[in-house]
Amino acid sequence: MALEGLHHITAITADAPGNVDFYARLLGLRLVKKTVNFDEPTVYHLYYGDEIGAPGSILTFFEFPGAAPGRAGDGMIHAIRWRVGSAAAIEFWERRLTAEGVAAERDGDVLLFRDPEGLAHELLVAHGDDPPLAAHAADIPDEHALQGFHGIRAYAALPERSSDLLAALGFAPRDEAGGHWRLDGAGRHALLCYDRPPPDRGIQGAGTVHHVAWSAADDAELRDYGTKAKDAGAHTTPIIDRQYFHSVYFREPSGVLFELASRDVGFTVDEPAATLGQDLKLPAQHERLRARLEQALTPIANPRAPA
Repeated sequence: MALEGLHHITAITADAPGNVDFYARLLGLRLVKKTVNFDEPTVYHLYYGDEIGAPGSILTFFEFPGAAPGRAGDGMIHAIRWRVGSAAAIEFWERRLTAEGVAAERDGDVLLFRDPEGLAHELLVAHGDDPPLAAHAADIPDEHALQGFHGIRAYAALPERSSDLLAALGFAPRDEAGGHWRLDGAGRHALLCYDRPPPDRGIQGAGTVHHVAWSAADDAELRDYGTKAKDAGAHTTPIIDRQYFHSVYFREPSGVLFELASRDVGFTVDEPAATLGQDLKLPAQHERLRARLEQALTPIANPRAPA
């Protein structure tokens, strides 16, 4: 079995309430899970996506209040690419973002913009047979909704260093220089593009991507692809239980932190689909901290929560 494109992308925010407002209200994604960073439970881990948080639609954020702004550099993802359904959708988003004071500009058929903390996004018209992964927002026509990830852009000074590992994972090159790759599964695909890095060193912080996860079926596939990555020179972790999926992590040779995440668990494991994202969900090991965490975590306004 092949990896099914992207599973999720995880970034960093210093402002959970502002983050929810931008991604859930303005971009119309559904807040599908409100939980905490399992390794640092005093801060949020927020998940956005389509109606059920399907792999390929999931954008997540670690919140670190007061975190300094980051800067993407060599070995870091610098832009997230989304699919929309038509040129009319591009025009809709250009108007909507501009009306909210978000600078949006065209680069050919692509719409470029940044979130309030500087994280770059690109919207482009979907081509291919991947089913759209869209959330439903009251003030966004369904035909204009974001339809899930198209791919990522990362900085790499020597992208050819990553070629052997990417090939082992099933990526296919789209050029001879090793800068553009496509990952095709049975149902979904995603693109990975390496760009020449800026001269300034990257700094992990608010508005930067922490890691990218590629979609595996289950633990058996995680073990298989973990072995392939290890044989290609990666230093892989054991399988880690993240409650909503299982994961294996490693850093690819250009420096980007990769995760392989399973799609056999999902976000309805601890709450029904109808109320995803409304309540704070904690892993069993942190349930004893609930009272303290509910008092300490900053309240956030979920646009999908009942009035």
